[in-house]
Amino acid sequence: MSTPTIIDVAAVPESVDTVQDAFAAWWDGLGVTDLSHRFALETALVEIAANVVEHTRRSDREDGRRFTIELDADAIEYRAVLVDNGQPADLDLSAVTMPDVEDEGGRGLALSIAALDRLEHRHEGGHNVWTMVCTR
Repeated sequence: MSTPTIIDVAAVPESVDTVQDAFAAWWDGLGVTDLSHRFALETALVEIAANVVEHTRRSDREDGRRFTIELDADAIEYRAVLVDNGQPADLDLSAVTMPDVEDEGGRGLALSIAALDRLEHRHEGGHNVWTMVCTR
């Protein structure tokens, strides 16, 4: 249905806006009128990109950290694959829960899981690979 769009950015706060703008341009090019899928995929993508940036700034701090995103759609699903070259993320997605209302952070993965039909994470070849899918 679409030609994949590739976004390649540094893991810095300004990149989250770049990702959101590129996503909007890609989605608009699809000509899809169902905004529920757009909202779900965009929410998850921005939350995970922001997590990559935040964890790079807070704990990794190594120069040259980047991530790429491939956006694609076919007759079955809308898909975003984010690949970063940061430290391995040690997490169990099945254990992710929404934090207490009073907590100021920690909602990104829970929101992403709730929004998507599928969220997967794996570490392979020195990269974290996040696959986000909304089924049509």
